[in-house]
Amino acid sequence: MAFVTDKEEIKPGLIIFRRADVDHRNWYCRVKLPKADRYKTVSLKTSDIGVARHLANEQEIKVRVRLESDIPVFNHPFRVVAKEYLATQEARAKRGEISKERPKKLKAVIEGALEDYVGSVQAHRIGDELWAGYPAWRRENGAGRNLRNGVREISAEEAAELDARDAASRARAMAKRGFTKLRPVAAAPAKARTVAFISDSTIRFEMSIFGAVMNYAIKKRYAPASQRFEDRPKLKIMRRDEFTLEEYRHLHTIARSWVKDAIRPSSTWYRTVAYNFILIMCNTGMRPSEAKNLRWRDITTGKDREGRELVVLFVQGKGKSRKLVAPKSVGDYFERIREATRDYRRQAAEAEGEAAPEVEFRPEDRVFTTITGEPAKSLYQAMIEDLLIKAKLREGASGIPRSTYCFRHTYATFRLAEGVDVYFLAEQMGTSVKMIEEHYGHVNTVKHADLVLQGMGGWDPGAGEATVADAVKASRTPRAKIKTAEPSGKLRRRKS
Repeated sequence: MAFVTDKEEIKPGLIIFRRADVDHRNWYCRVKLPKADRYKTVSLKTSDIGVARHLANEQEIKVRVRLESDIPVFNHPFRVVAKEYLATQEARAKRGEISKERPKKLKAVIEGALEDYVGSVQAHRIGDELWAGYPAWRRENGAGRNLRNGVREISAEEAAELDARDAASRARAMAKRGFTKLRPVAAAPAKARTVAFISDSTIRFEMSIFGAVMNYAIKKRYAPASQRFEDRPKLKIMRRDEFTLEEYRHLHTIARSWVKDAIRPSSTWYRTVAYNFILIMCNTGMRPSEAKNLRWRDITTGKDREGRELVVLFVQGKGKSRKLVAPKSVGDYFERIREATRDYRRQAAEAEGEAAPEVEFRPEDRVFTTITGEPAKSLYQAMIEDLLIKAKLREGASGIPRSTYCFRHTYATFRLAEGVDVYFLAEQMGTSVKMIEEHYGHVNTVKHADLVLQGMGGWDPGAGEATVADAVKASRTPRAKIKTAEPSGKLRRRKS
């Protein structure tokens, strides 16, 4: 190295030297790691050669002790380790081992909350105190979306910072959609206000990434094995609200008129597809990520052991794949989407004075798309939100705004109320029995009301049986004998 001057060997594997590329005359030492072609360089912060020799020997002893105690010799800030870990996950996404969206979520957490919390901390110095203190720190320094999680007061400066961050996020989102000229947002005067706490589910997700990065640090020997954090702080399990049968029927009633009220062909297409998307999701229990990946080749038909026709879907999501079954009516909902596309293309051609085109649905084409045929990344989120607001069902009983995931929860709740075995339901939904029991245990209380209330004063077993029957009837799934919506606006009773 050209910048090394005044080099002196103290012992084999240990030297001291000065640097020609700095303004001071202080000494450095370089220690060779045994059985490895690696060196540890340390600034001794002294210009006295005698003191430098003594400090160099101390550094050599420290390196040896660290190696014997399985303590990392080299410093690795958390942000550097997290960046390496993120690169490995991006490589996995390219190989198809995890979804392409997964690294984006990891990056948002790593470069956001975790960077602010421990970005500059050396990985081997992150101990139990920092790990256990994350939930409290996150609640004090983050802004959630749901007021039901509680609120905290923030200063005018914090409010201004949050507003600026939200404005920048909106600008990036609009730019991605191709809007180059953005309407200027009038800046409101900064003032103190309250914001919602970060939800426990968000903290749990972020801590899972925190733990994954630390496990990677241990694997790479950047941190000792004692810093593997297996225990998670006790946090609340948030349950998204499903629809009750009455709400489900009401949603159908509103949806039919909502589709008819569309004033443009494109609006009719979007509303029709969004409506049938809801029906498909409530009758299959698919995850939104699985719906995004669904292609026409993944939809087949089959028969059960009694010869009844059914629909079989091959779904992929969360890095896994499986087959799930659905009633024959789900095939009708898919056909409605095809028909809506044919109608829109025909009307568009007629408006241009052209002949109606032959619409082809190739096996590899996505099922849920935009009107131009591109994959529907948002899964009609804005359309569904508009429908839920119109139906006054945007928020559930717990006050949480409903999302496309609530259709999966509705499916699970209805199926359990019908008495479907939890093991078979877990297989159908691609989840674990434990997860089903944690999120849907409340369903069993109603289903087994006769057993729960047995022997209580004022409880008539005969009446109890009727009540249970009514409860089950009131929670029937769209796959059972319930009234479902048809394009004509009439109601028909479908057999299971």
